[in-house]
Amino acid sequence: MQSYQEMSKEELLQEKASLEAAYKSYAQSGLKLDMSRGKPSAEQLDISMGMMDVLNSNTDLSCEDGTDCRNYGVLDGIQEAKVLLGDMIECHPDNIIIYGNSSLNIMYDCIARSMTHGVMGNTPWCKLDKVKFLCPVPGYDRHFAITEYFGIEMINVPMLPTGPDMDMVEELVSKDEAIKGIWCVPKYSNPQGITYSDETVRRFARLKPAAKDFRIYWDNAYGVHHLYDIDQDSLIEILAECKRAGNPDMVYKFCSTSKISFPGSGVAAIATSANNLEDIKKQMKVATIGHDKVNQLRHVRFFKDIHGMEEHMKKHAAILRPKFEMIINTFNEELAGREVGSWIAPKGGYFISFEALEGCAKAIVAKAKKAGVTMTPAGAPYPYGKDPKDSTIRIAPSYPTIEDLKKATDIFVTCVKLVSIEKILESK
Repeated sequence: MQSYQEMSKEELLQEKASLEAAYKSYAQSGLKLDMSRGKPSAEQLDISMGMMDVLNSNTDLSCEDGTDCRNYGVLDGIQEAKVLLGDMIECHPDNIIIYGNSSLNIMYDCIARSMTHGVMGNTPWCKLDKVKFLCPVPGYDRHFAITEYFGIEMINVPMLPTGPDMDMVEELVSKDEAIKGIWCVPKYSNPQGITYSDETVRRFARLKPAAKDFRIYWDNAYGVHHLYDIDQDSLIEILAECKRAGNPDMVYKFCSTSKISFPGSGVAAIATSANNLEDIKKQMKVATIGHDKVNQLRHVRFFKDIHGMEEHMKKHAAILRPKFEMIINTFNEELAGREVGSWIAPKGGYFISFEALEGCAKAIVAKAKKAGVTMTPAGAPYPYGKDPKDSTIRIAPSYPTIEDLKKATDIFVTCVKLVSIEKILESK
């Protein structure tokens, strides 16, 4: 396939005319497709419907230890749920607090608590002149929205094929006491699908931050979200690694069943050291009597154990895998060799990240929207929505049907080609 960079001006104009005709046809087809967020499809939600049948008015809602899940109490969650989610994220149940349905809510609470009351006796962040956070980019827009909401200065750290640029992370945290944390999606990262290498995880565990209250916000959102049964990424368990390195308190590890059971009514948790748990519970005792234990029990009775969850995730993979493969195959067939962008074929997670030519992402997303395909706003995977190169586009394949997704991918590829040609023609 000939590179657009090597084509003559005349060849490019001829190609552009052909693409514009195809684009016009797409724009007139009436397609209205919103793939701006990584929502599970109705087909995925259907495989969890059995969860609605495991409890009824005749069910014994008592835990193994006799706890009545209908009543008050058990601030940190029922033991069975701790075991299930502990197995899911490879942590001991004693290191876990079970919350409501949203891990993002737990992250927000951790930032808010740090702002108002500090971390384990340290100065509340709101009393400091400056608070900073490291943000691996491209990354998760909702992470960045939390720190932006609290007025925390965000510093971009480039993502490498092995994870965040650890040379930069080590340099920054060791010298600047104002840096209080770093956002991480360590497995099948949002949006690139990168899994942190063993060496990256070990370097995280060995960090020597200037701030005593520095924390790694380890959002293990896609820990069991593989696309393949055998060809899977693996990730070193960070809490154990930090303990070995003499930094037991440095990590908050988050997880949820949002993309496993039901996004609006799953179960979320935090795993961390005993010292951090004690600090967190001081706030929880004031904020709540306890979270939804009936829902925790419902999840345990449905999945039974980690093996049941793994089998359930194979059903998700069977639905998602054809969608991811169709997009990657289309990119390989239509864009490989054109020198108009790059992409990674992830082995799990919920997104594909496309790196367009510099200065083209916003134009591609806008053009796709005019043809009926709404994507994540260009710039969203960066703090403040500002992609310095205007090149990263997040693709969320999960929600549309495979038929609609095929149309959307064809439109996207056409938009990439058109905008890229226009960019190249500027320099001809």
